[in-house]
Amino acid sequence: MKTLAVLMAGGAGTRLTVLSDKRAKPAVPFAGKYKIIDFTLSNCVNSGIYDVAVLTQYRPHSLNAHIGIGKPWDLDRQRGGVHLRQPYQGSSADLDWYRGTADAVYRNLDFIQEQDPDLVLILSGDHIYKMDYRPMLEYHQQKGADLTVAVMNVPLEETHRFGIMSVNRNMRITEFHEKPKDRDKGTLASMGIYVFNTDILVERLSEGRPDAPRLDFGKDVIPAMIAQDKVYAYPFEGYWVDVGTVHSYWETNLALCDMEASQALNLHDPNWVIHTRSEERPPVKLGPQAQVINSLISNGCVVRGRVERSVLSPGVYISPGAVVRESVIINDTWIGPGAIIDRAIIDENVVIGAGAKVGHGDDLTPNHAAPDKLNTGITVIGSGAQVPGGVTIGRNVMIRCDRLETDFPGPEIPSGETV
Repeated sequence: MKTLAVLMAGGAGTRLTVLSDKRAKPAVPFAGKYKIIDFTLSNCVNSGIYDVAVLTQYRPHSLNAHIGIGKPWDLDRQRGGVHLRQPYQGSSADLDWYRGTADAVYRNLDFIQEQDPDLVLILSGDHIYKMDYRPMLEYHQQKGADLTVAVMNVPLEETHRFGIMSVNRNMRITEFHEKPKDRDKGTLASMGIYVFNTDILVERLSEGRPDAPRLDFGKDVIPAMIAQDKVYAYPFEGYWVDVGTVHSYWETNLALCDMEASQALNLHDPNWVIHTRSEERPPVKLGPQAQVINSLISNGCVVRGRVERSVLSPGVYISPGAVVRESVIINDTWIGPGAIIDRAIIDENVVIGAGAKVGHGDDLTPNHAAPDKLNTGITVIGSGAQVPGGVTIGRNVMIRCDRLETDFPGPEIPSGETV
């Protein structure tokens, strides 16, 4: 049966604060050399699915440039291949920005019908996981399902972040609760991975137009289908992480530095390669004073200081006497002599002046501007920022993109502040 994969890659990723100010969340770098969307794209080709549509919206330029014609993923085929689809405005009601996940697919139904697939596999482009989709597609057919939702158990304290469902003994879904505030709905969470029969997908998304359109899969489509269609849950027990928050992004990156923990997401598995558009960079260079412990160092990096349990993307420069601890440093950032970086995420093309301290002290005051996003002690610096030499920056601090040295109010930025 022909399957078309549709990747939802239009999210703004606001919970990642400054990391998504200039790029869509799926385009955020991860694990040094990759971008978040690489994992979903690689899952498709490793599962033998070469018909892929990527629905973009928010700041799509870096994502479009990264995917291109899909050659790194073997998606540059004359038949099938990758199709980048983004909304545009016009006089017709159907020509507008996407208003939700289901609305994005609805506005591409003409394209989907032109491809004439038997099944449509809806995927999120902003999760980190390795999954062979073929067993799920077979499960969908064996159940005679109209819709199959991939699910996994999550910790009880995390259930408010997901769609939570109840199932009967045959795994048929009986109830669906979108991001419930109460913790008595169970722990079986939707992974944002759906298999639809194409005819059912077209019919259900078209219902209610234009007066009461179904805009979102979790809020509108799935609850309605449970009442009238055969909707099943497909249990998944492999590695899957939503890196949609600053803490989960930082934590998931750093877990790859630990030999045992990194086996859960084995980036060295020759049988399940994570493909990406690699940059032409020289080899890693370690200076005579360099010390690197439990870290991921990407191509083009020069390390002349000390790096402990950290992830360095391509082209990062660590000066002599500098110390980087438990941090994620993204492309082409320069860390000056004697600077100390502790529990921080620093975006691309940032300059950290000599002797600066980033992530200093024990004060864990949440960020005043974003207390729900920066509250675990991680300091985040946006792309292009220039941090003055000798400045001391506390924890849960947010430095916005392109800040100049003259934008800093003084030699100390207390915890919880924003520049």
